Amino acid sequence: MAYQISTAVAIYFVVWWLVLFLTLPFGVRSQHEDNVGAPGTDPGAPILARMGKKLLWTTILSTVFFAAGMWAYHAGYLNIDRLARLMGTPF
Repeated sequence: MAYQISTAVAIYFVVWWLVLFLTLPFGVRSQHEDNVGAPGTDPGAPILARMGKKLLWTTILSTVFFAAGMWAYHAGYLNIDRLARLMGTPF
């Protein structure tokens, strides 16, 4: 039982980080686009990153993706035999 819980937490952690890197570029305006910024800073630096909002969306989307993956696994759609056939490798 402990292995199942720790494996689920590890998978959720990986999904969460992947979704975070997917959501980071959305809604970011650079200093160059708005013609503002302090002298000596990079023009591509964001003006306002809105990290709190991105972390909230990351958690929501990660939970949805993780739940869909767990449902597919428990329903039998996502197992090692099916994945091996999909990749064309014998198992």
